[in-house]
Amino acid sequence: MAKMRAIVGAALVATAVFTAAAAPAASATSGNPILPGWYADPEAAVFGNTYWIFPTSSAPYAEQTGFDAFSSPDLVQWTRHRNVLTTDAIPWAREALWAPSVLERDGRYYFFFSANDIKSDQELGGIGVAVADRPEGPYRDLLGKPLIGTFHNGAQPIDQFVFEDDDGAWYMIYGGWKHANIVRLKDDFTGVQPHEDGTLYKEITPAPEYVEGSLMFKRGGRYYYMWSEGGWGEPEYSVAYAIADKPTGPFKRIGKILQQDPTIATSAGHHSVIHAPGSDNWYIVYHRRPLGETSRHHRATAIDRMYFDEKGLILPVRMTMEGVPAERLDAR
Repeated sequence: MAKMRAIVGAALVATAVFTAAAAPAASATSGNPILPGWYADPEAAVFGNTYWIFPTSSAPYAEQTGFDAFSSPDLVQWTRHRNVLTTDAIPWAREALWAPSVLERDGRYYFFFSANDIKSDQELGGIGVAVADRPEGPYRDLLGKPLIGTFHNGAQPIDQFVFEDDDGAWYMIYGGWKHANIVRLKDDFTGVQPHEDGTLYKEITPAPEYVEGSLMFKRGGRYYYMWSEGGWGEPEYSVAYAIADKPTGPFKRIGKILQQDPTIATSAGHHSVIHAPGSDNWYIVYHRRPLGETSRHHRATAIDRMYFDEKGLILPVRMTMEGVPAERLDAR
């Protein structure tokens, strides 16, 4: 699955190499959580022989003014790249930087994000895009304004996910406030272009339970659409999915595949998926709230295996504290 602003200073080169606190450096598994500190909405990608995670900093909105990134050769040891994109490089953004979606095209890296948590078309904010020459940035604002800065079909312009189809077409699925849209992106990511039926913003809300956190991938010739349900600050936050024969649907909810486990964690949602190239190994990267934590901002990033049955349905994910074994891409 393909996916996946001004120079912000020399501090961007500072990194920290670590393994999860739950696992020593020599551990054969990643441990969960896999990232130190409070991070949410993780976007996972594979660039070359390296795994990447681009999360939201889980903090009060006014403190969400930058993104860190994390890279790994094996899913176990991770390197932190600080402040790969900040509001200093986005003139129109001030806070609430959320939900990265990062992809590579023709040797450049495009970082889609949402900012300012707008509540109406009279506010400045929405979905933006930045660009860099390396996955670790520094990223600079591509447009100088939001890519999508207004409401369409009732969908708040947040939580975008960018997906490349087999024919080279680029789609972006996004939306909050219980509505989801899909748009066809221009090849240079400077705007949207019409779908085959002439519409620009096609609503594909899959079920009344839909809230936010859209994601799409293709497997076995079919399109899997996944999303989050429930309130992100509540224990029942969870992930559900649907399958269709086209990226525009129609999608009908099949059921939940990730939800709280009273022995492990609560508020499990807003995820992404890694498909290890050259294999049928699939991983789900998501945030969850450790047991005993009551702050809505105390969200941690975890990874577990994701499996399919013989019909291609996604099996319920078992959350673990162990995480996943090492899998190196350069060994293929």
